[in-house]
Order: sequence, then C-alpha cells, then structure tokens
Amino acid sequence: MKSFTRELWFNTKKNREFINITGEVEKLLAESGIREGLCLVNAMHITASVFVNDDESGLHHDFDVWLEKLAPHEPVASYRHNTGEVNADAHMKRQIMGREVVAAVTGGALHLGPWEQIFYGEFDGQRRKRVLVKIIGD
Repeated sequence: MKSFTRELWFNTKKNREFINITGEVEKLLAESGIREGLCLVNAMHITASVFVNDDESGLHHDFDVWLEKLAPHEPVASYRHNTGEVNADAHMKRQIMGREVVAAVTGGALHLGPWEQIFYGEFDGQRRKRVLVKIIGD
C-alpha cells in the first residue's frame, strides 16, 4: 500500500467563503499514482470546514444564511469564547459543516456521486490556513 500526503493553502478575501477544491484534489490524486484506495481531505483549522455537496451558488447562499441563523456572529458579547478574538460563531459553523471528507478512489478517480463536489468552507478568513490531503491505497 502507498501513502501520499500534501497540503493545500488558502487565504480567503472574505471572512466566509465556500471554495470548490475538487479539481485540486483530483490533481493530487493523479500525482499520487494511487488507483484504488481512500482520499482524506481534512480542514486543519478549527474555524474552517471540508464538506461534500452541490456546486450551486443558490445553495451556497442558503448555507451562508442558514449558518448565520444557527450561529450568528452578532452580538459577539453573547459568546464566552470571544475574549480576544471574536470568532466563536466560526467554531460553531465549522462544527455544523464538518471537519473532513473521506472519498473512495476507484480506477484512479474520486468515486463521488453525480453532483458531489468537495468544498473548503472558511468561517474566519482573511488569514493563511491549510487543508490536508492524504491518499492511501494501491
């Protein structure tokens, strides 16, 4: 069995963004040479997420609105965590959207459903963050 590890780095222009990283993960899979196995994509920061869903702008808007209702940024004084940074809501948004994705690798390709794409979700951006991509298999 082989193992392949790389990191993707992000510094978003906005505080909250959803970035389709499927193409970057596919390039790393091709570079790995692994044809059958598993691909882990993991947000390495506690205010960011990796998730699988549809690449449709209306859905991304709906995610943003829904997350803000569930874990609103304001009023920042309502969170105990906000004693230095004011990003408690970002921690909660990450918890809702998830930490990582594990996708099957079949025939040298990501084995995703018809509309599935891999996304990096940023909830406390405008600073440098990373995503781990670890691929194992033969």
